[in-house]
This record gives sequence, structure tokens and C-alpha cells, in this order.
Amino acid sequence: MYGVMIVAGVGIPVMAAMNASLGVRIGAPASVMSLLTVGLIATTCIAIALNGLPDLNAMRAAPPWLFLAGLAMVFYILSITWLAPRMGIGPAILCVLLGQIICAALIDHFGWFGAVKSPLDLKKLIGICLMIAGIYLARRPA
Repeated sequence: MYGVMIVAGVGIPVMAAMNASLGVRIGAPASVMSLLTVGLIATTCIAIALNGLPDLNAMRAAPPWLFLAGLAMVFYILSITWLAPRMGIGPAILCVLLGQIICAALIDHFGWFGAVKSPLDLKKLIGICLMIAGIYLARRPA
């Protein structure tokens, strides 16, 4: 389980670098559209292979606001595609990590979006602060 997530984490800067490079060549919006088209085709094939056709009734029954996650993904991909060539892959991904660390702590603490509640205590807060300090130190100019 953890190994899969580490590999997924490795994929984020690789995807950012590849899509940023494509964005320089064809424009950020076209690059994001291409990435999402390839992703749609791949996930459609995987979903059909694993589960058959999606249950449209279940999709209709889901709260509509949950589908806004797609907009968050588009915002992330478009942002990283446009900004990474200007600020570098490392700083861009480290800023994303900072946002993820803070947001993940809040989601876990409050149990937002149906997440399992995991209250923010002093030990977790210190860990988050150490991660933030690590991000700062890793990207601080020499």
C-alpha cells in the first residue's frame, strides 16, 4: 500500500516535468487537454476491464459537489504546466507539497469529505512543522 503511494508520488514530478515541457511546445491549455484525454482513455479502459461499465445510477446518486474534484485536478495540472517552466520543477512541487501537507492535516483533523478523523495533536503539528522546515531548507538558495 505504501509502496504504491510512493510510486504515485514519484509520478507527480515526472508528470509535471513532461507536461510542462509539452506545454512550452504547444501551450499549457493544449498540453493539459492532451494529458487529460490520454488519462480519460486509460482510466476508461482500466475501469471497464476491472469493473465493467460504470453504474450511471450510482453516479447520478452521488452528491454533485463531489464531482468538483475534477476542477481541482484541472487547476493543479494547468498551474504546474504553466508555472514549472518558469520557477523550476523542484520549487513548484515543493510548493504543492506544502499545500498538501497543510490541507491533508485539516481534512484529517475535521474529517472533511468523509475522511477518517485523526485529530491534530502536538506530535503531528511538530511533524508537519519539520516537513515544512525541510521543504524550506531543501529549496533555500545556497
